[in-house]
Amino acid sequence: MKLICDRLSLSDALTMASGVVASRTPRPVLLCLKLVAKKSAEGGVLQISATDGEIGLVVSVPNVDIKEEGEALIPADKLNQIVRACDDSTLSISVDRTLATISTESSTFKVFGYEPREFPGVRKIGERTDFEVDAGTLRRLMTRTIFATAREDTRYAFNGVLVERKKAQLQLVATDARRLAIARGSCKGGDGDSVFIVPTKALNALMRLLTDPDSTVRIARDGNQVVFAVGDVTAGATLVANIDERNFPPFNDAIPKDHDRRATCDAAELGSAIRRASLLTNEESKGVRMSFAGKQLTLTSRAPEMGESEVRIDGIAYQGEPIDIAFNPTFILDVLKVIDSEQVVMEMKGPNLPGAIKVGADFTYVVMPVSLR
Repeated sequence: MKLICDRLSLSDALTMASGVVASRTPRPVLLCLKLVAKKSAEGGVLQISATDGEIGLVVSVPNVDIKEEGEALIPADKLNQIVRACDDSTLSISVDRTLATISTESSTFKVFGYEPREFPGVRKIGERTDFEVDAGTLRRLMTRTIFATAREDTRYAFNGVLVERKKAQLQLVATDARRLAIARGSCKGGDGDSVFIVPTKALNALMRLLTDPDSTVRIARDGNQVVFAVGDVTAGATLVANIDERNFPPFNDAIPKDHDRRATCDAAELGSAIRRASLLTNEESKGVRMSFAGKQLTLTSRAPEMGESEVRIDGIAYQGEPIDIAFNPTFILDVLKVIDSEQVVMEMKGPNLPGAIKVGADFTYVVMPVSLR
């Protein structure tokens, strides 16, 4: 294999692919990136593949000057470090068996790799597509749900996101058993339905691929795996992930449907007030009390041996009887960071019942209250 390519384009592709490389493994080939150089009618393409055994990614670098087709398997960390350290606009890569030579005008590096045939490979999407969605839409839905996934893997708290597609409607759902995020959007495809759970790590890798909001993402389920193809064949990327085979908890039962108290607040003002009120909280008293009455919201917190705080917001739109309810401030701040809306609606029923934050009909966030002494 022998080629010349743009260094920055290669660096971007390596960064995307390296996010999938295994951090620890007894198999050295899983610490490597597979490079495949191909000539085509549209020009030379360098395909970079990575996998950790559960997630696989193929990123294509177009407009590469392919002198000699071939393939190589090179340790990801060293290849990344070398490409980032160089400051030349272009670099060349040549491979003789398992020895890769990376050269610029002023530098030459020789890196020992492995036989490419030892790499397990990444499944391709083929011609079948279950449905399509704009990258901008998918990125928004993922951003609004990934943050609510569980940090630890338990039966009813998934470190993954449920993807539900019914005809032209796409819904993503995440929960850690203390909060629930549901984001909705539109997609294109046939009349069939699709339901599967994608691990959070796979979605974080997919997020890095969605840089162009106007590009198309083709999605297909193939057995116990799901394939995401982003962009076109020559300049796009393909991510393959194992599906979580467990049943997602019946989340529809957790969505409150009879709230009789409703507040509409400025999202930025509410976030600022919660951050200030949470300054005097600790692990033993991790909660901010929110008191709604008339057109005023009062936020208070109190921590033994630390002190207490009180922050007021005037002029909110509130309907219903006064209520005092407390939430973990982190859970509220987390959602305010991702909703991308000037106003939010909070709906409540009672101080010991779940509250809901909504943005139109496209986003619902249910959060459990906390008990304060």
